[in-house]
Amino acid sequence: MSGKLKAERPKLLTVPCPIYPFQLSAFTFVKSFSLWSFSFQLQTVFLYFIYLVNEKAIQSPTPQQYRIAAAIFFFISGFGFSSWASRIPTIQNQLHLNDEQLGTVLFALPIGLMFTMPVSNWLLSKYSSRAIMLSGSLFLCVILVFIGLANSMLQLIVVLFFFGSARNMMTLSINTQGVAVQALYSKSIMAAFHGIWSMAGFAGAAVGLVMVYFNVGVPYHFFIISILLGVLTLYFINDTLYSKPIPQPRKPVFSLPDKYLLKFSLICFACMACENTMYDWGAIYFQKAVHADKTTSTAAFVIYLVAMTSGRFFGDRVVTRFGIKAVLQFSGMFIFGGLLMAVVLPYVITAMIGFVLVGVGVSCVVPMVFSLAGKSKKMSSSSALASISTVGYLGFVLVPPLVGFISQNFGLRISFSIIALFGAAVIYLVSKLNDGDGQSAPVVFPDFEE
Repeated sequence: MSGKLKAERPKLLTVPCPIYPFQLSAFTFVKSFSLWSFSFQLQTVFLYFIYLVNEKAIQSPTPQQYRIAAAIFFFISGFGFSSWASRIPTIQNQLHLNDEQLGTVLFALPIGLMFTMPVSNWLLSKYSSRAIMLSGSLFLCVILVFIGLANSMLQLIVVLFFFGSARNMMTLSINTQGVAVQALYSKSIMAAFHGIWSMAGFAGAAVGLVMVYFNVGVPYHFFIISILLGVLTLYFINDTLYSKPIPQPRKPVFSLPDKYLLKFSLICFACMACENTMYDWGAIYFQKAVHADKTTSTAAFVIYLVAMTSGRFFGDRVVTRFGIKAVLQFSGMFIFGGLLMAVVLPYVITAMIGFVLVGVGVSCVVPMVFSLAGKSKKMSSSSALASISTVGYLGFVLVPPLVGFISQNFGLRISFSIIALFGAAVIYLVSKLNDGDGQSAPVVFPDFEE
């Protein structure tokens, strides 16, 4: 497969190098704050950046550079999403949204993601993953700025719909790129890519915590992040792997699992429901149920991400030692016990411990479920993964918005206690698995999750 992948590099705008000493020296003498001065300075920085990009384009990338570039785009995807998630409580307060209204707003993001999925698949069959990755990354940066500028519930709904679309373009294209780079290596590197996504999520939440602590406004926060991610995009896009798109035969957008896969699909549904609930409502729970300040609430979200990221990096070793079924059972116990602790003992320390348990619990459930999907006797491995992702993603899409509707009428603690039942469902469903199911199967991180 690797022999079929041909690295082709597009020619970029070439700017003569002698222009830079003049521009940079002139830059130091222009002191006024007029619009002309600002434009001149901005042009100088842009031209110098183009020069750096062209310098990189001259070199022929190695497999290691392809791997680093792909990892950068996984980082961009995770960092952009967690930056938004870290400021959800602030945005809710600024727009004066109650929990039911916030649930409606949050529903726009997965709807945009789901509606764009067939479009993104079609684009990837017509264009290279590098082109879609570039477009999706820049689109993500632009939309992130507009999220910070939204000043009404309706505006936020519209912007989040397109944010979900941009995220879907990034998700599919970076995983396609990752698979192409994987073909250049004999050892598995896909798990590391998804681990980097989780690390980026932690980093984005940590930056959000700093922004909250210093009372940096959401528009300024998201503008800075967008600029930095945009620079990373343009600087590393030339090091990504180009491979000609392969036309795909027509197939159903959604496929349902067979009887063997149904139990795994339901486990995936329960886990994804808990994971995205923590993304959307974790920090808000600390504010409203634990009555913590906004800095502590954001810190709780960061701690959850650290626990989840750590679990993903150590998941392979744990599964190798104890087996998938045992790890799935403990994962369900951690999810159920962690959410129950946060509900029954709504204090800062106990709730944070609960969040850590939930983070560890959800970290490897979906990868382990996907590692069992290839054993279906009625479906190919790719169709099996598609069917499981269909059911699992419904949990990711449908459940978190419902938390807001339940919270508005019964309180956020009641909502989280209901979500804890999904952890209990994981325990029950795993108990119904045969002892031999997937005990020797390697852990595979799914393409759709990030």
